[in-house]
This record gives sequence, C-alpha cells and structure tokens, in this order.
Amino acid sequence: MNALGGQSKTSSAAPQARPEALDVLAFLEDFSDELESTFDIIGPNPHLRMTLHLLQGHFEARTVTPTSLISASRAPYATANRRMKEMVEEGLIEQRPRTRTGKSFSMHPSDKLLSQWMQLSGRLRRLATTQFGGTEAEQETQDYYFGGSYSAAQSIPPLSIRPQPLKVPGGVRVLVHGDPTFMVMDTLKRQFEQVIGSDISQRAFSIDRLREEGLRNAARDASRYDVIAVDLPWIGEFASKNVLMPLDQVMDLARLDPADFHTAGWKAAHWGGRAYGVPAQTTPELLFYRRDVFASAGLEPPATTEALLHAARTLHAPRRGMYGIAWNAARGTALGHTALMAFADFGQPVLDLPEIAGGFDTDHLAEGGYRVTIDTEAGLRAAEFLLELLKYSPPDILSMSWYERVRPYSAGSVAMAYGYTLLAPYFELDETSPAYGQTGFLPHPAGPGGKQIAPVGGYVLGIPANLAPERVPAAVEALTVFTSPEAQKLFVQNGSRTNPRYSVGADPEVRRASPIFEAVDAMSWRDELQFWPRPPIPEIGGIFQICGEEFHDMLRGISTPREALARAQERADALIRPNRSP
Repeated sequence: MNALGGQSKTSSAAPQARPEALDVLAFLEDFSDELESTFDIIGPNPHLRMTLHLLQGHFEARTVTPTSLISASRAPYATANRRMKEMVEEGLIEQRPRTRTGKSFSMHPSDKLLSQWMQLSGRLRRLATTQFGGTEAEQETQDYYFGGSYSAAQSIPPLSIRPQPLKVPGGVRVLVHGDPTFMVMDTLKRQFEQVIGSDISQRAFSIDRLREEGLRNAARDASRYDVIAVDLPWIGEFASKNVLMPLDQVMDLARLDPADFHTAGWKAAHWGGRAYGVPAQTTPELLFYRRDVFASAGLEPPATTEALLHAARTLHAPRRGMYGIAWNAARGTALGHTALMAFADFGQPVLDLPEIAGGFDTDHLAEGGYRVTIDTEAGLRAAEFLLELLKYSPPDILSMSWYERVRPYSAGSVAMAYGYTLLAPYFELDETSPAYGQTGFLPHPAGPGGKQIAPVGGYVLGIPANLAPERVPAAVEALTVFTSPEAQKLFVQNGSRTNPRYSVGADPEVRRASPIFEAVDAMSWRDELQFWPRPPIPEIGGIFQICGEEFHDMLRGISTPREALARAQERADALIRPNRSP
C-alpha cells in the first residue's frame, strides 16, 4: 500500500539515524578489543562484555538468550554463568518468559541498567570532548551556565521492555497516517514488538482516507484496530459520533504525565472536558525560510504579512528558477486549511469564539451554539493577502498541497514555504538539498489585527469506542508505550521532526538532532502554539472543504474576494445550522 495515498514514498524523508548510545557501545567494544589484543595480561571482562551485548541487542531489537549472553562474555561457561546470575540478582537483567511453561527466557536490560548506561554514555562523551574535543568542550563548559549540564542530566533513557508481554490475539493493530513520523514508527516495528512483547500490524492512509476509515471502522460491530491516529481537528466529530472512547473511562490519565505535553497539543485532544486521545505528534505549521538567501538579499526574517510579501516579491525571480513562496493552495481540504490559518494570521478564528488571554477559548465547543465568522473585514484582508501571495508563487501553486509545497523548497527553487515540522526531514536529512543547514523557522507572520502564532497540527492516538472489551487493556498499554518520552525520542533519533513533549524537546540528543525542537519549545513558552485556528468541531471537515472550494475559485479569478467570502459564509451557515444548540 502507498502510505501517502498516491504520493511518493516517505522512506527518503525518514532515514535511520544512529543514536549516541550505539556510538558509545561500539567505541567500548572496539576499545576492549584493542586492550585485550595488545596486552596479554588483560583478559575479557565478562560483566562488561555481557552488558554491551545485552544493550546492543536491546537497541537493535534482537532477541538475547542466556546462551548468547554467555557466549558474548568470552569467559569459560561456568564463570560466565555465575557472572550472569550476579547481574540478574543485582537487578541489571530482566528475564521475560518466551514460552507458556516459563522455562525459556529472553534477557533484557532493566530500567536500572539502562539508566546507569545513559549516565555513563553522557560522561564518556563529555570526557572525550574535554580531552580531545577543543571547541565542543569549550561550548559544553559555556552551556553549563545556561542549563546545558542540567539538560544533560535529564537525558531520556531508551525504551525498556514490559516484564510481562501483552497477550492479545493477532497482536496489536494500529491505524495511522502515512506521514514521515508514523513511517518511522513502522520502521521501528521490531523494537516496539520487543518492548511490548507482541506483534504489531500497522495500516497507513492519506489524510482524507484515514478519516473515512476511522468513521467506517466505527460502524462495524467490533473495531478492526486497537489504536487509531486522529487528526486534531477531528476530535469533536470523532467524540460526538462515538468513534473514540474517553480515555479516563479505561485508564488513569496521570500515567501519561499530562503536564509534560505541549499545552496546545494536550488541550486539543479534549472534547467536552474529556481526553479522547494522547498526542503522538505536535507539529505546528511554521514559515520555513532560506537564511542564506535572505542574507544575500539583505532581508530580515519576516514578522508581519507585509514583510513577508516584501520578501517574496524581492526573491521572486522565475527566469532564474526561483520563486518567492510555496503554500497549500490545492482545491479542497488543503486550501481550506490555509484559509483558516490566514484568518488567524489577521486575528480572527473561523468561529465566534470568546477572546481570552493568549488567544480564543475553545473549552465550551461541545455545548454548541457557535457561529461561523468568515465574511468579515478580517476575512477580507486574509483573502486579499492570499491573492497577493499568489503573484510570488510557483506556476503550479493551485495544485500544491501538503508535500508538494515543501519539495520545491527542499530542491532550492523556492525561498520560503509554509509547512508543518513533520515535513522538515525533506531538507533536514538530505545533505544535497540547498536548504540543508540553511533553514530558519518562524511562527506565521501576523497581519494587522493579529499576532504571530504557530497553528498546531498533528495527531493523537486514541482507542476506538467499539473495541472488544478484552482487548482494551492491551490497547491502553500499547498507547502508553507509543506516546512515552522514550518512544518520542526514538522517533526523533530515526528521522522524525515532531515532538509533543517538553521533556523530549529538552533532551540534549534531541536538541543536537535539529534546531527545530528548540525553536518550537521557545514558541510554546511564548504561547505562540495555538490550536484555535482549526477548532475541532464536528463540522470542521465540511468547513475546510467549503473554504477550499470557494477560495480556489477566487484564486483562479472566477469570483472576487467578497463573493468568495459571502458564498463560503452562506454554505458554512447552512452546514452548522442543523447542529446549533437552541
């Protein structure tokens, strides 16, 4: 199956990365080999050799048995067996039954061993850079005064295994979106299977087909999936249509550490005051811009829509194969998202939401009574802004959607692009891209009446309301593992550029992977991450479609901005009126 629903494969966007812990493992193994081969008096250290083998197997999702562990020790059998038992008694090795009889075990590093290993890895790296690193060592010393040493002390350990494997017939079944982050999850399937002790089967669809499959699955007598991915704007629809079960019904939410999630991402997972999913991706839409191109032209990063248009106009040079900006302008859902975000750039939500400090209140949407606000003066300014933006866009802009807008940016033919952080691997992991290492990340530039915000997108993982009761406990455990800090860090190390948790964004290895995490964390602390631009009401899918059709006609010159706004308002009013509270 093509996970992107007809678009090109994502494998190039999410290549395997090599975590630092594996580098340290390889170094210690090679160093031990050198010592033992150089000095006859030095023999193998069974504890160290077995630790290295155990950790290597865990990180690479290979099964480690007592026999293979003893063999890796390079010590006589009796000596190695005693050392292995010492490690079990010391709480460094977890033994998980491999058979129903419980007589056969697989061997895994315990939480205690993983924690000690992460501390050692960090110390070895700092020792090496102190002795041999020069500039990097000096930077580490400077970082101490700005929280660097504190962050290093908070490094997130690798995923540890569940002592008891999940017992669920046919394994855990997951329905996801076919984007780079979830494709990384599929790449790491063996590791997650080892962690939960169960097979995992994953199906991936494009965004529109994912919504259709989620609704179709809800109509079945019993769900075909244990866990499903849900786009944030669908939460209201999926909750009110009984597609998802409220999580507080089946689990203690405190297990998830809600305070660790970016506030906007966690709030967006709620409907009527109850959580219906756990953030798996918090991916704001940002403005990507070429820092080198801006510097050559003497331009400052744009903070306003006026500055953005000036930059796009200045850098737009079609004869030289360079266009000012790329964005979602394809008819339907894609352009509908752009329209709602453009309204927000000019300070207006698509609904009559009450204004609060930092944005607009969405807590009471489940009570109904909301009204569409499209045909307004702010809406007109947003429509005129998009018409102006059209002048400095590639010639095929009216067919560009999610991936197409970032590909030309990655290829170097576009100076700026609006894009979700999950699309950053297209240029961040491609060393041949002109944008590689030259990209700056900004919240949306603000128009008159608005302020800079980064509209939050992404997916939560939820449990279908019609899941067979006997499968629910396993679904809860799998959901907890997939959204844990340890799992989120693993996604980043293997190419993902989304992150829903503060702790993961602060991890030193994650910070070194991409500047995007520090930028998004800063936006979150400045309260720029907002999800009100796409309020999760049940009718939001229809509003996307309506705005995407009417604005497309406007961009094609079939209608004027005022006509497009009036028609969109009329159609959206008709869509919402039957569902409005008295």
